[in-house]
Amino acid sequence: MATIDQLLEDIDASPGGPEIAAIFDFDGTLIAGYSATAFIREQVRRGDLSPREFLELMRAMGSFGLGNLGFSGMMAINAQFMRGIEEETYVDVGEQLYTREIARLIYPESRALVKAHLAKGHTVAIISSATPYQVLPAAQDLDIEHVLCTHLEVKNGRFSGGVVRPTCFGQGKVDAAESLASKKGADLEQSFFYSDSTDDQLLLERVGRPRALNPSKKLERLARANHWPVVHFGSRGRPSVGEFVRSVAATSSLVTSFVAGLPIYALTGSRRDANNFSFSLFADTASALIGLNLRVKGEEHLWSHRPAVFIFNHQSGLDAVLKVKMLRRDVTGVGKQEVRSNPNCGPLFEVAGVVYIDRADTTKAIRALKPAEEAKRQGRSLVIAPEGTRSATPRLGRFKKGAFHIAMQAGVPIVHVVFRNVLDSLPKHALVLRPATIEAVVLPPVDTRGWKREHLDAEIEAIRNRYLEVLEG
Repeated sequence: MATIDQLLEDIDASPGGPEIAAIFDFDGTLIAGYSATAFIREQVRRGDLSPREFLELMRAMGSFGLGNLGFSGMMAINAQFMRGIEEETYVDVGEQLYTREIARLIYPESRALVKAHLAKGHTVAIISSATPYQVLPAAQDLDIEHVLCTHLEVKNGRFSGGVVRPTCFGQGKVDAAESLASKKGADLEQSFFYSDSTDDQLLLERVGRPRALNPSKKLERLARANHWPVVHFGSRGRPSVGEFVRSVAATSSLVTSFVAGLPIYALTGSRRDANNFSFSLFADTASALIGLNLRVKGEEHLWSHRPAVFIFNHQSGLDAVLKVKMLRRDVTGVGKQEVRSNPNCGPLFEVAGVVYIDRADTTKAIRALKPAEEAKRQGRSLVIAPEGTRSATPRLGRFKKGAFHIAMQAGVPIVHVVFRNVLDSLPKHALVLRPATIEAVVLPPVDTRGWKREHLDAEIEAIRNRYLEVLEG
């Protein structure tokens, strides 16, 4: 059994340049599970697949699984149900489903493998039996240029009900890989292919460096017989009972931590001291229960200039734990209005001085931030995500101006905190927290006292560019 570190070392030791191809299967390899599940569910929801058609499709998939129906035959049955639908509709559906469901299924380890191959200048590609509507959004997120997959026939912008043959399955994947190698001048005998299934046995045997990722039992036996590296990832897919229990305990510790702070408030009358104690206790308890290892570079910048406006790239619901664990005391935050109605954490955050804003109403949002400007006079720092909302991927969103206006008007510095891999533990829309090593880079404070309103856009762009440099480094 190999490890992800060993796979990364193999990539680093391999020759650089486009003559080496790095080919990835999609379902089960780059992502946990099958993207077709999300698409079929969406087809039913949209009414593109009737109950009768759904049952027929399930029978076809069952026959394929038993070996009684070929892949092309199964795809032909699916394609006929899409006859007459505009292709552009499914381009949009694919992008929406990726953001809503599929992005969180990407294995962080597979993302690291793709990044390592790109850094070596390899020809990186996805070769999948899935359709482009399932695969392309993920390829764009992962910066993978080449996608070879199964195509549905389109005429005059609408699905005709047919399938473009040959489909990208079995020998079709080998043909696709050889076509790619011919165009890019790559040598398949020196190239990598990552897969989870014996459906890809022909291509695994064709390349010089086959890799079995999260393999089926059948592929694992084949891989071991051929001495191919085998790696199992535990960062996605069905969580263990222990991970579920730890997640519930970590979330519940917010309430118990505030209860533990009540005696401090009762004895001292200081809500601030009680909040500092409770939030620090919550961050340490939750981190221990989840199994988080937080590595901070530039930690001295968290303390050198306070009060300050701390900004961070918003990737996950876990950010709240990480922020408090890093900042420890004398901070308040800004949250979206919807959190206030949460019966569990809404009242606690309000007691802690969190400022709630209505993102749909800019005027109300600006008025709501007025109390946050009092933080400087009270010696407290403000924590805010300039993107305004969580991202489903590690990509950095557009920065809103609120945090920068506050810092400029209060005359306090901005300290930017860059989280690199919070999604490893809790991607957007996921419910279970998983153990992970989180990296945070704290950049030197930015003095805002000389800022002018007319130059604010340029100042914000400069800070955002620093985020991009760290994230891409």
